[in-house]
Amino acid sequence: MSALKGLVMVELAERVCGEYCGKLIADFGAEVIKVERPGGSPTRSMGPFKDGQPGPERSALFAYLNTNKKSVEFDPAEPSDRSKLEALLARADALVDDHANPLFSPEDLSARFPRLVHCLITPFGQGAPPEYQQARSINVINAGGWAYHSPSETPADKPPLKGAGRFLSDYEAGIDAALCVLSSLLRHRRTGSGQFIDISEVEVQVNRTDTVLGRMLAGEQEPNRARTAYDMGGPATSFACADGYLYIFMTTKAHWKGLIALMGAPDWVQDFPEDWLEFHCTPDRVAQFRAHFALWAKDQHKHVVSVDGQKLGVTIVPVNSAADLPGNEQFQHRGYFQSLTHPVLGEALYPTASYKLSATPVQLRSPAPALGQHNGEAF
Repeated sequence: MSALKGLVMVELAERVCGEYCGKLIADFGAEVIKVERPGGSPTRSMGPFKDGQPGPERSALFAYLNTNKKSVEFDPAEPSDRSKLEALLARADALVDDHANPLFSPEDLSARFPRLVHCLITPFGQGAPPEYQQARSINVINAGGWAYHSPSETPADKPPLKGAGRFLSDYEAGIDAALCVLSSLLRHRRTGSGQFIDISEVEVQVNRTDTVLGRMLAGEQEPNRARTAYDMGGPATSFACADGYLYIFMTTKAHWKGLIALMGAPDWVQDFPEDWLEFHCTPDRVAQFRAHFALWAKDQHKHVVSVDGQKLGVTIVPVNSAADLPGNEQFQHRGYFQSLTHPVLGEALYPTASYKLSATPVQLRSPAPALGQHNGEAF
C-alpha cells in the first residue's frame, strides 16, 4: 500500500511550484485531481516538446510534473462550473493552489470546508502588495538573495540573473508546500480539522541562505558583481576533457597532494608550495594552475578520472549531461529512474525521488493525464 492511499487532494495550481507539490503528494499514493481550465494548464505550453512540436500532450515539463494525477477540465470561475469544484472540495482532504488571486479566500474555505487542508503558494505570501505577487521565478530567485549563486562560469558581461535551473525557486517552494501539507494531514487525522498554509516563495529562498550569503550578512564579505565573489579564492572551475567536462574543487593541502598523485606528479607542480591553497592562493597562481591542469585534463575521460581522483581524496566530479544520468550505475542500483509509457510521448525514463521508503516506496503508476481525461469519473 502507498503511504497516502485513500487521501484526496484537489490541485488548482497552474505553475511549477504548485504542480510539483501535487506531484510529490501523488507519488506517495494520494488521489490528486488536477482541475484545468479550458485549454489546459499553462505548463502544457512550456517546452521542451517531443520532436520540437508544441502541443498540450507533448510537453516534457508537464509530463514530469503530473505523473500519477487525474485531470478534469472545466472553468471553476464560471458559475455553472463552480458546483463541480465545490463537489470535489467536499470530499477532498487537501487543496493546493498557486494563484495570486484565488477563487476562494482562505477564510471562506475554512468556514465552508473546515476539514480541508488548504495550501496557497504565492511569490511573497499573503498580505503582500498586489504588484509583488506578479513576480516570476527569475524575480523570486533574485529577491531571495540567490542571484549571487549564478554560476561563476557565466561570462562577466552577463548579469547574475538566477541560480541553477529555470524553475529552481518553484521546486524549492513545492517541496516546502508538500512538507506542510503532509504535516497538516497528520494533524487532520488526529483532530479532524484542516488549516490554511501560507507559502511565500521568497521566504523559502531566504530560508536556504548558506555560507556565502551568511558571510555577506555578517559583514565578512562585501557583495559585489565579481563572478568570484563566493568561490573562496580557489581554482575551482570546469575543465574540458576527452568526453565532455569535469569539475574540480580544491581548498586544502590534502586536496593538492591527492591531485598530484592523480596526475602522476608532473614537473610543474614543483612551482607551487604544498600549502598554496590555504595560504598562497593568489589570482596569478590560480591562473597558472588552471593553465597547466587544463592541458592534462583534455586527454582524460571524465568518469574514469573522477573515480580515481575521489579515491585519492580529490573533490573532482564529471559534469553530467541529461543523457548521462540514466546510465549512472548508482542511479540504476537504486532504481531512481522508472519507465512509463505516455500515449503521445511514448516510453521514457522518469526521475522518481531521492528517498526510498521500505514499506511504502514511491511508484510512478500512471503518466501525466490527457486534458480532461477523468471528466467522467471525478464527480
